[in-house]
Amino acid sequence: MAEDFAKAVEDGLKLAKRVYLGKDNRTVARRMAPPLMERSTNWYLPSAPMVYAVISDPRMVDNPDMPSYQPYVHGMYDPPALIPLQMMGVNLNVDCYVDTTAIIVVSGTWRIHCVMGSRSCDCLIAVPMGNQGSILGVEVDLPTKSYVTQLIGEQESKGIGKIARPEDGGFLKPHIFTLTIPQIDGGTNISIKLRWSQKLSYNSGRFSLTVPFCFPEYVTPAIKKISKKEKIELNVNSSVANGILCKATSHPLKEIRRHEGKFSFLYEAEIFKWSNTDFRFSYSVSSGNIFGGILLQSLYDYDQRDMFCICLFPGSEQNRKVFKKEVVFVFDISESMQGRPLESTKSAISAALSKLSPEDSFNIIAFSNEAFQFSTSMELASKDAIERATAWISTKYPVGGSTNLFIPLEKAADMLSNTRDSIPMIFLVTDGSVIDERNICHWLQKRLTNQGVLSPSIHTFGIGSFCNHYFLRMLAMIGRGEYGAAFDLDSIEVQMNKLFSKGLSTVLANITIDAFDDCEEIEVFSSRIPDLSLESPLTIYGRYQGSFPDNLKVKGILGDLSSFTMDLKIQRAKDMPLDSVLARRQIDLLTAQAWFSENKRLEEEVAKLSTQTCNISEYTRMTLLEKNKMLKALKHFGAWKKKGDPHKIVESEPPEMILLQRLSVGFGDLIATAENIRPGSQEPELPEVAKIFIKTTSNYFGGICNLCCCMGCIRCCSKMNNQCATTLTQLCTAVACIGCLHCCSESCCPNQDD
Repeated sequence: MAEDFAKAVEDGLKLAKRVYLGKDNRTVARRMAPPLMERSTNWYLPSAPMVYAVISDPRMVDNPDMPSYQPYVHGMYDPPALIPLQMMGVNLNVDCYVDTTAIIVVSGTWRIHCVMGSRSCDCLIAVPMGNQGSILGVEVDLPTKSYVTQLIGEQESKGIGKIARPEDGGFLKPHIFTLTIPQIDGGTNISIKLRWSQKLSYNSGRFSLTVPFCFPEYVTPAIKKISKKEKIELNVNSSVANGILCKATSHPLKEIRRHEGKFSFLYEAEIFKWSNTDFRFSYSVSSGNIFGGILLQSLYDYDQRDMFCICLFPGSEQNRKVFKKEVVFVFDISESMQGRPLESTKSAISAALSKLSPEDSFNIIAFSNEAFQFSTSMELASKDAIERATAWISTKYPVGGSTNLFIPLEKAADMLSNTRDSIPMIFLVTDGSVIDERNICHWLQKRLTNQGVLSPSIHTFGIGSFCNHYFLRMLAMIGRGEYGAAFDLDSIEVQMNKLFSKGLSTVLANITIDAFDDCEEIEVFSSRIPDLSLESPLTIYGRYQGSFPDNLKVKGILGDLSSFTMDLKIQRAKDMPLDSVLARRQIDLLTAQAWFSENKRLEEEVAKLSTQTCNISEYTRMTLLEKNKMLKALKHFGAWKKKGDPHKIVESEPPEMILLQRLSVGFGDLIATAENIRPGSQEPELPEVAKIFIKTTSNYFGGICNLCCCMGCIRCCSKMNNQCATTLTQLCTAVACIGCLHCCSESCCPNQDD
């Protein structure tokens, strides 16, 4: 899809040269094409919020204000070309909360400068998001219409008749959301407001944020007289941390406010061309030791309970003792992993091995339908052992067609059953689904409970969209570990390195909160509290009823095996929407629990939280609401007669609702896994003859198909050549007709003697 999009943009840039923009036309045409060395797929992908005119008929392309002679063009664009629209103004608002999550709002105005005033075209909005970005909403305002996205429940979505095409809304890449707004007139100014959330990065006591804000030169209006204003506002509400210091910023921000744990910056200027660099900002906290606090927020929502959030930070002290470790790497080598996924996995494991200390021990298990071990027992991480392990990883294994996850996990757990004075941990990497996932969770839950405090932590990593990411998340939750994922082949190694670094740098383990065990009015959303790593803060959250305990202590074990105790300061979350900040991770966590327990109540809770906070979930669907406007004289509305513009635009009728395609990741794909379809691929669509076969035989052979493997029959049809499938279709049609004639004869002549 990304390659098709890039080709469409390239076609659009060529097509845009037809638009005469006055004396600056040559300058604009020259900057349309990138340098030869930069002409790659990624160059044409959006690096900032963008809007494109969707052009199928090139004859409509012209300046809406200054029509010019256009030579006749033969043919149509299929797929349509995408012409980037010129941007007239942009505001960026960034709110950082609890040092973990940022809410991003971009408001801008774009103009359809490339379509005749008498014609109209669809417009495609593209929203690239930063680290673990999640789309929250899109609002579009036009002179005669407005559009807004809204999440609704699965049951409610079944009553919607108008369904958008796949290309009208979805994810171009895992971090790029797109949405098509239908039929907008040439020359129209489009006001758009985009909202999404993303995670802050953390490293060595420093928090950093990168927001895609690099606009290509060709979205700058060619007419120099047009005022171009760019505004960036940044607000940081840390609450639990003091001594915040700004370290770096990509744009010339000016501090305008500072209070305890809070500060604000502003940048506003009239510019010649739009920002050509992403917005980057980083800040540090002065504390070198482990610190934290508790935030409380009163809520009035479906749950009727208040929310708490405990934040623990590792501090900036780099010489802090990390735990001695016993590590087993378990990775998938099935046929679907071959190529880039497997090479990226091997490279990340090799890098992780090089970070182990000589007193650490390790082992490696590769698996498909059987398991292959590097060593029969755990090995000390000596230079020689790491070199042998790196060479072993690079060898080719017998590639199996299926995935058996239970055997390697059991082997890894057995290897770590006698761990003493170190932290046992398992890293699991896979790209597929298995049929016994809930049984594996139950087995692991029972085993870790029996093993007690020294049970291994389980860190999981999913590649692509065919594995069950909620199963992997649940495994990590049960195993007191971290979950990571890469839906894009380009990000596998980077994201996997982050997960490995986080797990291997544990500084505080076996964390407990003393009051939680004695208070039944407090519900912690994670059943087991993960360990604290040097590479990431730890957030523990949940709901409570009544009064929250006045004193809370966090306890744990440090890397030198000494005990750790710290009092937590309690404060109210002022000017902070704690429920919205934590919504994304809460939805993912509750969805994993709902999948595991098959609990309908939890599914309903996720759906309510999703619609309330505008975060996509497995149990809700996104819709596009279209509101029409019309001019009405307010003199006909008695109460409004005395004030306001008599030609004020008001809503004239209930909004029309368009159901977008499903945007969630799903619960894995057993068929794609069984057929070893590789990550990044789409399951091939059935040929037309196979569809005809299914439709033709669905009535007469419905009972028979229910008794046999219908999916196997369909797969068989999809692999036939056209001649064979056509013949089979004709045969089945004839048999079906005979069956119909037989039924008709019985109904018309029930008495055979007649």
